Order: sequence, then structure tokens, then C-alpha cells
Amino acid sequence: MSAAPSSSADFEAMFDLAPVSLWLEDFSAVRALLQRWRAQGVSDVRAFLREEPERVSEYGRAIRVLKVNQRSLALFGAPDQQTLVGSLHRVFRDDMLENVLDEVCQLWEGAQEFANQTVNYALDGRRLDVHIRGRILPGHESSWDRVLISLEDNTREQQARRLLQESERQARLLFEHSPVSLWVEDFSAVKQLLDQIRERGIVDLKTFLKVHPEFIDQCMREIRVIDVNRATLAMFGAPSRQVLLAGLHKIFQGEMLDSFAEQLIDLWEGRLQQQREVVNYTLAGSPLSIHMQFVVQEDHRRDWSLVLLSLVDITARKKAEAYLEYLGKHDVLTGLRNRAYYIEELNRLTRKGPWPVAVIVVDLNGLKVVNDEQGHAAGDAVLRRAGEVLAKAVDGLAGCAARIGGDEFCVLLPDADEHAGQALMERLASLQDLSNQYYPGQSLSFAMGMAVAREGESLEAVTHRADRSMYAAKQRYYEAAGADRRRD
Repeated sequence: MSAAPSSSADFEAMFDLAPVSLWLEDFSAVRALLQRWRAQGVSDVRAFLREEPERVSEYGRAIRVLKVNQRSLALFGAPDQQTLVGSLHRVFRDDMLENVLDEVCQLWEGAQEFANQTVNYALDGRRLDVHIRGRILPGHESSWDRVLISLEDNTREQQARRLLQESERQARLLFEHSPVSLWVEDFSAVKQLLDQIRERGIVDLKTFLKVHPEFIDQCMREIRVIDVNRATLAMFGAPSRQVLLAGLHKIFQGEMLDSFAEQLIDLWEGRLQQQREVVNYTLAGSPLSIHMQFVVQEDHRRDWSLVLLSLVDITARKKAEAYLEYLGKHDVLTGLRNRAYYIEELNRLTRKGPWPVAVIVVDLNGLKVVNDEQGHAAGDAVLRRAGEVLAKAVDGLAGCAARIGGDEFCVLLPDADEHAGQALMERLASLQDLSNQYYPGQSLSFAMGMAVAREGESLEAVTHRADRSMYAAKQRYYEAAGADRRRD
């Protein structure tokens, strides 16, 4: 019986397979550099670095990378650690330099941990917004020769934040001739109603609104619209201001009442500048996704008699976001889940189950031959058929069918034992045969392998078992066909 892995081996495995980017670095030269600057009389390190940006580069060169994990290589598009470390001048450049100041200042002030939001670049030139967390490892506080760094890729979130900030900036500039919908309103009667219930001893408006939903309607009726712009008329399909105001009950309906209740709670708690996403309706009844910005003007905060709202139609953006979210989790060619979603699901099942989990690995036989002899369009058609078969096989089940490589697929079936896994493989074989009846010109052939993970087992190890079983099935297929395995 083999010995249990050492704690060092466990650490190496956890480090390398961690789902976040991890870097083990030696900061001993950084410590020496900061000490040298202190000895030179530097007291304000931020001003010192801004005075001469080359000093920031000197700080960067003092950091020695000892080890990075697989997630780091994938994030930066590097084939191996040597390539990544040799290309750090391409990773750390341009607009990241200003953000490094926060990191240096934290270390300068004696912090054992540091964090900052910065910018890195992948080796293919992609800009990456990352949140860095660093920790001098216990036992190395006096030398700083072991520092663990984690990088969280939050590019999407930062991009969304920048877009929102830009939207806010533009909204403040737009008014009379704004291309977005602007509303000037009087909320003074709403303030009076809120003041009255406060005088009656109400302290929890949220509970009060649940008990008295009619108060929400009453407040909404007391809002006086002073003016709207032409973009508002176009947005809501109104030929005139009078028609628009007469149809406000059509525009603000349904879920808008819930949004207005949240707005009242914010006002109650003193938040006089707000923004939220709401749903309005055109006069014809079509839903509009709206980004609303609401602000009580500075010199009217005593009575709320002048409120400015800007409404931006984000319906198209919402649809685009939904599509992008779909693309982020699906393989476009087959319509199945993609590898990223598969990894997420694998991690989720590892954490939560339910157990047992059947893992079925599927590989297409002969795809390379189809691509070589008939072209990639024909190969894509076979892949689409494979996607249809796999999607149909898991239809109605809790399973996840994903394309994880060129001609490689995997099905994760939670709460399923060997019998259930075998039943699904038989269903796949049956659907494969049915597909071949409908497409007699090109045969669809699966090589499949299955393994089942019990609670406490490594899903990754079980997946490898299923993979080996699949390759054995593929070998039998080629031996039976008298073909060379290398042709696939």
C-alpha cells in the first residue's frame, strides 16, 4: 500500500490546481530596496515614486517570481512559467504603474498583507483588470522571501463600472438638448406625506409599506411632472407632452410599483441621489429596460421641489448582456455548455454534490478524417449533430452536457449511480443510431467511458477514470474497423 502524500505534495497540488491565479514570490529584494530608500531619507514614498516613475520599475524588478499555478498561465495566455516570467515586462506596464503605488505604500507602512486594484496585460495584448491580494507568509516576516499573491480577474466588472461612471458623467451634462429622456419633477408632496407618517411615530418604512401598499400609490399620484424633453416622447411613443402625462398610468405599472417603493425607502433614509434599473412601458405596452438616475437638486433639498431624472433605454444592452451571458456558458457551435461552465459545475458538485455523481466522457470517432477528406464545414455539421444528441440525452435530467474540447464532450450526472450512468450511455447510443438514420451520408460514432464518484472522492480523478475507459472504447472501435488510431 502506497504512503499518503506529504503535506508538501498536497500544498503543491492545491497551489497548482487552485481556480484562482496564484503567484509565489520573493520580496526580499523589495524589503532591501525600501530600507535603502528610508536610509536615503525618504518619508513620503508615494511622492518619491511619482517624482521619478523609474523608481516604480525598480520596485517591480526587485520582485522575483518563484512559482505560478496553471490558472495564472491560462489567465495570461502563457504556455509555461518560463515564458510568463520572461515576459513580465509585457504583463506589467502602462496604466498599472499608478496602481502599484498603493501596494508599495502598504508595504512601506509595515503591512503584512496588501491589496489593490490594478491593470495587467495578457501576452496576446488583452487588458486585464485584476484585484491583487498579497500576504507575507508566516515565518518569513523578517525576510519577505515568501509572499503569496492572488489575482482575481474582474475585467468585466471593472468595464461595467467604467461604463456606468461614464453614463453618470454624461447624464449630469445633458439637459435641455439631451438625447436621453429627462424628467423634471416636483416631489414636495411626497416629502410631506413621508414627514406626516414619521410624525406619527413610524420608524420602519419598509414594514409600513408592506402593511399599507396603498401608500405607494398615493405617493406616486402626488408626483408632479414639471417638464419632459423630446427624447422622452420618442422613447415612450407619445405624440405630445399632454398625451404622455395623460398616459402615465400605462408607463408606470406592474413591477414599477416595487421599484418606486425602494425609491421611497431610499428617500426616507436620506439618500437623495439614486440610481437603479427599472422597467417602464411605452404607451403601446412594450416593456422598456431603463437605467434611471434620480437626484434632488442641491438647492431644493429642504422641500424636494425640484428633482431631475434621466432615463436611458438599456433594453438593447440587456438583450446583449443576456446573449453575452449565454455565450459565456455555452459552446456556440453545438449549443452545449462550454468548458468554463463545465469547470464551474465540476467545482460546484465537488463542494455540494448531490452524490453519487456519474461522469460520462464522450469522444467523436473519425472527426479528423471527416475534416481532412470533406472539409471543416462537414466536421462542424457532425459536431452539431453530436450536440443535438447529447442535449436530447440529458433533456429532463439534472445533468450537464458540455463540449470541453474539439471533439471531446463530458456529461456530469449528479445523484446518479452506475445504473443511471449506464442507462444514459445506452440512451446516447440509441440517439446516435437514430441520428444516423436521419443523416445516412455521414455516420456519427461515439466512444464513451463512464465512472461514478462517491462522496469524498475526487471528481477530477473519477473523470480521469472515465477518460481512460473512453480511450479503451475508442481503441476497440479502431481495432474493429482495422484503422489506425492516429487518424482521429
